[in-house]
Amino acid sequence: MSDLTRLTRELIGSTQEENTSKIPDPVRDFIEKITFATPEDILAAVHDVLAEDWMAMPVWARNLAYRLVCLQRPDDAELLREAAADLFSFGPDWDEVAEELRARATRLEE
Repeated sequence: MSDLTRLTRELIGSTQEENTSKIPDPVRDFIEKITFATPEDILAAVHDVLAEDWMAMPVWARNLAYRLVCLQRPDDAELLREAAADLFSFGPDWDEVAEELRARATRLEE
């Protein structure tokens, strides 16, 4: 079983427990809204909150936001570099992904 399948099953279990939800309402609302937001709206929100307090936005939310925008704008080299820089800011866990984003940006500009 993949990690994603396992985590999906854990998520399902956590939301089916009687009278509980381990997902806070603001987190659920954020996920629902960002899922169908335009790249412009996502980037505006990210830029706004990061300008206010660069460390306030949870890393998982930043990663999700940049991932969704990159999927919607796969040929935007500047965006790919921005997303890569953000990933590099939070440790080695995503360095490989960040390197790939930078490499894609370079290939797009060749």
